[in-house]
Amino acid sequence: MGTMMGLVKAERAPGAVLKEVPIPVCGPDEVLVRVKATSICGTDLHIYKWDAWAESTVLTPNVFGHEFAGIVEEVGRDVTNVKLGEHVSAEGHIVCGVCKACRTGNAHVCPNTRSFGITAPGCFAEYAVVKATNVIHNRADMPFEIGCLQDPLGNAVQTVLSGDIVGKSVAVIGVGPIGLMAVAVAKASGAGQVIAADVNPYRLQLAERMGADRTVNSASQPLSAALMEATGGEGVEVVLEMSGHPDAIRGGFEAAAPAGRVSLLGIPTREVSLDLSRHIIFKGLHIEGITGRRMYQTWYQLKGLLDQKRIDLRPLITHTFTLDRYEEAFALMASGQCGKVIFIHDPVPGTGLKEEAIDYGQLELA
Repeated sequence: MGTMMGLVKAERAPGAVLKEVPIPVCGPDEVLVRVKATSICGTDLHIYKWDAWAESTVLTPNVFGHEFAGIVEEVGRDVTNVKLGEHVSAEGHIVCGVCKACRTGNAHVCPNTRSFGITAPGCFAEYAVVKATNVIHNRADMPFEIGCLQDPLGNAVQTVLSGDIVGKSVAVIGVGPIGLMAVAVAKASGAGQVIAADVNPYRLQLAERMGADRTVNSASQPLSAALMEATGGEGVEVVLEMSGHPDAIRGGFEAAAPAGRVSLLGIPTREVSLDLSRHIIFKGLHIEGITGRRMYQTWYQLKGLLDQKRIDLRPLITHTFTLDRYEEAFALMASGQCGKVIFIHDPVPGTGLKEEAIDYGQLELA
């Protein structure tokens, strides 16, 4: 079918290479998408750097990337739910559909999952193939650079809405891009005070833009003490842990209010020791482990928030690049001096890209 340019994890070592690769073949139950915009996930940075997680998980050689928006270019012969020309994104977890988890409404934790852009070919390319059952339809007026953010937004939405939120004090610990989204989702969902905690001043300023009522720099003050002070000594009713840092996780549990909820999305790179008696058992905490998006409940929830403009993700987009500038883009991600970094695959007038979004590349925070 021809060739395309794709960003490939060619070797099991740091880095990546932009090279000519075959356009993927669309199977009978799949669709071929012309990719218009993609975004870099923290997972992609792990793959680019090639850490221990990547070594144990990622298949190579492979086009990576899993957050995208585009237009359907070809439809497999058995596909009935997708049409040519539709604007789409996709759920990245490719699940079996027949295991107990899948058949009981828990496909997001299917033990047979293949992951788009991690253990299956991804989207940092001109074209991508996805299962028709995984396709998410986007409104034609949704800018592609917003559409590609829905996958990580789903992480934030599942985390925030994994328990009661209305009127409750909320701490978002770790305001990388998903934590920043969680701030906005918590506010939109009727949370009480929303506190953002991080060690990165740039990201804390972004958290204020996304609606945080209070910020805590845990590099300059102990996290648990700051959260207790912010809640008048009561503790935080809803702790959303997005950093995966052992000290931050411990601080979140210490500051959680009795009978509170702690939802864990951040991935620690090593074992974390906790005082289970004092900070979990005798407090009667509710703990949620979060992975991916509930399929497909979370997608409908995030669509409701986005389509009705309950949340605005535009301030989150701080930099845009073309794919050939991937080295700059990944270096920026590694620095932490950014919000969400977007690849514009086809910056041609009339593609639906909004000029004000492309201008976000000039955004500077004081």
